[in-house]
Amino acid sequence: MFLEPQETMPQTSVVFSSILGPSCSGQVQPSMGERGGGASSGSGDLIFQDGRLISGSLEALMEHLVPTVDYYPDRTYIFTFLLSSRVFMPPHDLLARVGQICLEQRQQLEAGPEKAKLKSFSAKIVQLLKEWTEAFPYDFQDEKAMAELKAIAHRVTQCDEENGTVKKAITQMIQSLLLSLATRSQLQELREKLRPPAVDKGPVLKAKPPAAQKDILGVCCDPLVLAQQLTHIELERVSSIHPEDLMQIISHMDSLDNHRCRGDMTKTYSLEAYDNWFNCLSMLVATEVCRVVKKKHRTRMLEFFIDVARECFNIGNFNSMMAIISGMNLSPVARLKKTWSKVKTAKFDVLEHHMDPSSNFCNYRTALQGATQRSQMANSSREKIVIPVFNLFVKDIYFLHKIHTNHLPNGHINFKKFWEISRQIHEFMTWTQVECPFEKDKKIQSYLLTAPIYSEEALFIASFESEGPENHMEKDSWKALRTTLLNRA
Repeated sequence: MFLEPQETMPQTSVVFSSILGPSCSGQVQPSMGERGGGASSGSGDLIFQDGRLISGSLEALMEHLVPTVDYYPDRTYIFTFLLSSRVFMPPHDLLARVGQICLEQRQQLEAGPEKAKLKSFSAKIVQLLKEWTEAFPYDFQDEKAMAELKAIAHRVTQCDEENGTVKKAITQMIQSLLLSLATRSQLQELREKLRPPAVDKGPVLKAKPPAAQKDILGVCCDPLVLAQQLTHIELERVSSIHPEDLMQIISHMDSLDNHRCRGDMTKTYSLEAYDNWFNCLSMLVATEVCRVVKKKHRTRMLEFFIDVARECFNIGNFNSMMAIISGMNLSPVARLKKTWSKVKTAKFDVLEHHMDPSSNFCNYRTALQGATQRSQMANSSREKIVIPVFNLFVKDIYFLHKIHTNHLPNGHINFKKFWEISRQIHEFMTWTQVECPFEKDKKIQSYLLTAPIYSEEALFIASFESEGPENHMEKDSWKALRTTLLNRA
């Protein structure tokens, strides 16, 4: 079954390479040692299959997260559990429990013969907190979580009076965390200021613009260049999405779980913004086609966007490609039969074949797999680009969540499910961290992001004015639109 954890994981960068390590198999790395009490397949608290952790009670999984004198958790496990635990409890509650386990272990060490190892244990706790704050810094924007973090830090520094190495590590960790939180907050404030207003669905935009008004071809007539600028925008937008944002999808869907992470609305902002970008691009394509007065020019516009979509496909930018195809398939554009009759549609047919929804988008998934393999073996940033169709990616996560239960009949958490969700999210995050290799063209990007977009009503008006209604349904729609216009006047 596809839920079987993979042996290897594509290499990533920055935070995720450090926390996820070389694999996401869920196997305990022998060099890291074994945790006592529940780390073996026969313990009953944690269940392993062929060396992979597949289930366990929530308490046992939390204990498995916390280091001991002789044990440090596999970094793939740290990432997967920190990511998936928010389905069951808020991060600040998990941090509080981690603090309790740390305190219990510290007290045992102080009372036992291994007191000399107390400093080593403290260093491991600091390392765990460091990995947590680097991978999920937004968890600590919550005041409760920050208070718990400082409480744990205070406990572990009590054994560090000689040279203060643990204290220094904690100070550096908290400074980095605060910097990361401040940066994210500033970026979110900037995005809020730049957030485009909703498309006006009241007053209709003028369907026939002045001839001198600029269109996309007046700004960029090279399909490859436009595809590259779209890729720039995609990578900038998608880079604001974080693993916990994607996991929040599951948290919202899980009606059996009464816990909710802090700031549900703000956590989904980046997802909403990226989804809005797809819709805006689709509407922009439709607007650019429908606003053109002459049929010859509309034909050229359609062929141009077909070429842009094809270049997006070649780059690996499937999200923009799908948005462009969606725009051309909107009813106001699709109904322009006289215009389409002049279009060389062979290339468009190929694109639609790639995005054929039959067999669960089998053709698209084959193309995505090819782009993923190219990215894994790439020597240049150009070959590393993979931008999946975001809506389909979200649906895959949703489907994975719905068909597999969170809990097994014995009450254990179905960790096998969360290995696979974590693997897919990690792969997505790998793609988001690719640096765009194309030179940025501010003029083109400004047009793409700020050009007027017709409302659905305005698109139909422009479409009917270009090619009149052909059947009773279209005639009724056109009549209703004209009546609306007269009433507004």
